Amino acid sequence: MGRVSQAQAQENRQRVVATASRMFREKGTAVSVADLMKAAGLTHGGFYKQFASKEDLVDEAIVHAFEDPTAHSPVAVEEHAGDHEAARRMLIENYLSIWHRDHAGDGCPVSGFAADLGRDPDQAARAQQVYINGVRNRAARLATGDDDGMAQLCTMVGALVLARATRGNPISEELLQAARTALTENGTGQSEPQQRTD
Repeated sequence: MGRVSQAQAQENRQRVVATASRMFREKGTAVSVADLMKAAGLTHGGFYKQFASKEDLVDEAIVHAFEDPTAHSPVAVEEHAGDHEAARRMLIENYLSIWHRDHAGDGCPVSGFAADLGRDPDQAARAQQVYINGVRNRAARLATGDDDGMAQLCTMVGALVLARATRGNPISEELLQAARTALTENGTGQSEPQQRTD
């Protein structure tokens, strides 16, 4: 079998990082290298040709998740450019949706990586700094007046994590609804709430 070209090697590396980013958000960073490489459609042996260690891959996967424009949340801002309140409400609705609860691998990296970084905060300084910047950026999207958006983000992430942990029980949807109501109708000091359509 011939050697893999440099372009193919780079493409394989990007595929592994993207696959890891999804799998780690969905299943945690304890996913084995063998399972990860299988999901990426590559052999286990090729991993160490691409990465010095699994920790390096975790680092890159977190960076990738925050840089990925398809990772949950930027759509609301684009759809309502110029109308911050409409964008904020859309972001809250989408974030606290059943779809987001059920699709952690495609979801927000703030909730997706919180538990793993919380267990091992020294895991990777670069990844942690990217995570901190991501938290600040997402909170800024929620900011209103004197509110910096941090408490709103905490409510959203907490509700989503609890809803995922209780999936299959009615309380899961109750948690999402309670957080949506608190953030869009009575928790932000905003003008009259928009009517919900779902």
